Amino acid sequence: METPSRYRDGPVRTTLVAIGLAAFGILASQFTTLPAIALEPALATSPTDASLVSRTALLILNFLGFVLAGALYLAATGRGWSYVDLRWPTKRGWLYVLAGVLGSFVFYILVSLVVQVLSLPSADNQVATYIGNDQTMVLIMIGIVFFFNAPAEEFLFRNIVQKRLYAAFGRLTAVVVASAIFALIHIMSYAVLSDSLLATLVPVVVVFGGSIIFGLLYAKTDNLVVPIGAHAAFNAIQFGLLYLALEYDLETADPSTSLLVDLAAIVPL
Repeated sequence: METPSRYRDGPVRTTLVAIGLAAFGILASQFTTLPAIALEPALATSPTDASLVSRTALLILNFLGFVLAGALYLAATGRGWSYVDLRWPTKRGWLYVLAGVLGSFVFYILVSLVVQVLSLPSADNQVATYIGNDQTMVLIMIGIVFFFNAPAEEFLFRNIVQKRLYAAFGRLTAVVVASAIFALIHIMSYAVLSDSLLATLVPVVVVFGGSIIFGLLYAKTDNLVVPIGAHAAFNAIQFGLLYLALEYDLETADPSTSLLVDLAAIVPL
């Protein structure tokens, strides 16, 4: 799907608009989570001490902030909901979903091996502070990634940010720029739990690589359901692995399980 001529723009302005959209998404997510924090202040100071219901509500509201930001942009620019590339995938589309999941696993396995071999530090995502070692919360996260996380992030960063970049760049360049923006907005969520710049940059690079994969799926299909499906399935499998790691205490088990633990630990929400 080509970008309509009335939406075409220069590369600098288009990139600034894309960055602004991403920043607005983060701001909106901070706003939408306020009701949950107001009802249970422990979410802001000691998340794992908060109730399961409030933690679930906060994470859902966080991702709904991205939807709110995208919806306001569509309304403000007159693009409307017809701008959203949402339809049931063809058989070829589902093959792209499968390819995206498999490609993501290959990428993350390679990253896990590099992290192990080089003994690189890696900070946790801020979302991990709401999960802790709570196995029930890990299972709840599987539902959240399918119904809130993947749809919200792909809607804003693929159908809004990446598609907006089509106005000034070729599709491959747009994928790279959108992925760089997506990775950069994750810096703070890793930095607050990091004790070094390297520990912050490692997961940010991982997020960038994963975003490239999902961005290519959207660029190839012009169908938002395809990257949503791949993103949700991949993260759900990761949370499933994390659940197994907690259930069977794999982190302290035989060293042969360490790759599974590392793969489960790197969840780029």
